[in-house]
Amino acid sequence: MTTQLGLAAKRRTLTTLFALAALAGCGGGGGDAGGTPVPPPLGGGNGTLRAWLTDAPACGYDSVHVSVEKVRVHQSASADEGAAGWSEIVLSPARRIDLLSLRNGVLSELGQTTLAPGRYQQLRLVLATNSAAAPLANAVRPSGEAEVELKTPSAQQSGLKLNVGIDIAANQSADIVIDFDACKSVLRAGNSGNFILKPVLQATPRFVTGVQGFVEAALIGPLTTVSLQQGGMAIKSTQPDATGKFVLQPVAPGSYTLVLAAPGRTTLTVTGVAVSGSSLTAIGSSAVPLLAPASASGNLVGSVSSAVAPIDALVRVTQSLTGGAMLEWTAVPVNASTGAYAHSVPVAAPLVAAYVPAPAPLVFASDNPAAGRYTVVATSGGITKSAGPLTLAAGATLTNNFTFP
Repeated sequence: MTTQLGLAAKRRTLTTLFALAALAGCGGGGGDAGGTPVPPPLGGGNGTLRAWLTDAPACGYDSVHVSVEKVRVHQSASADEGAAGWSEIVLSPARRIDLLSLRNGVLSELGQTTLAPGRYQQLRLVLATNSAAAPLANAVRPSGEAEVELKTPSAQQSGLKLNVGIDIAANQSADIVIDFDACKSVLRAGNSGNFILKPVLQATPRFVTGVQGFVEAALIGPLTTVSLQQGGMAIKSTQPDATGKFVLQPVAPGSYTLVLAAPGRTTLTVTGVAVSGSSLTAIGSSAVPLLAPASASGNLVGSVSSAVAPIDALVRVTQSLTGGAMLEWTAVPVNASTGAYAHSVPVAAPLVAAYVPAPAPLVFASDNPAAGRYTVVATSGGITKSAGPLTLAAGATLTNNFTFP
């Protein structure tokens, strides 16, 4: 199984861990897949909520389609789907969106709704169901294979419930960007050819801040990822485009570690990347792209067993740098039927540079004590178990199995 970095949210069966700052007055930034102009704030004392969709990289898929019917919001965190007081963004007909087209800062606007001022604590994303009339409303195309149905549990018909904290102010607009992580949301069920949709979402205000840069031409491909991380967790990740350019946006202002990871290549890490102001922070350029030397690899394999079926578990591979900083090399769900996972990772010492503003060059140095040193972290049902740190040699395979609960 090939590896990918993903947004590192602990996975739950039909809900997500959701971190969302107050959104009143936020707007701008990012691309728009639909090209919809941004309207001015409404008058009359009400506010406006606009919803956007984006994606992180996917693991070995050529397309991942979901069909969005509604975005619903409510002021009560405990309101059920039939309660009074819901406000909705309705997409009629349901919009079928390829999540993999929403990368490198590209956003697709889902629509907007007018809301009375106040705090809204619950959001539900409602997906259409696959039917005889639309058998591939939600579907996945594994690389080099035919498109097949993404099976959705029946409980999703009431909407994917998210606890949020959205402040709507009179005569102002608030923009929410929903990051639908295709990599972590698609579970392969053994060798049956079936795939299960277990949505993993994260949301932020539509910040204008973020990071952009370029990677060398040899790294352009579906298995290369660039991520911004904090505390060893990927906050935002993407795949470079056909020119080698990457855009990580929207991202909240702050200090991040940038990680460039690709199979068979030395991992590049830039620490202390400053995201601030009203523009994108530059890391490299088309003339001076990020270069990742070749590296021998080793394999981290194993399985997760659980009394719950399908097996709902995420396996992360992390690496600690000298001085205590941690980076996440990958975060991918296990096989939903067998619980198996397999990751090929580089054993060369990661190259680390401290961030300096462009046009000053980044100066990389090998972190030799970190060479081939990894920890495998498995999470299922809110429980986390780990193995490591492990020392992996070139061509070697280390096996670690986890049992839950």
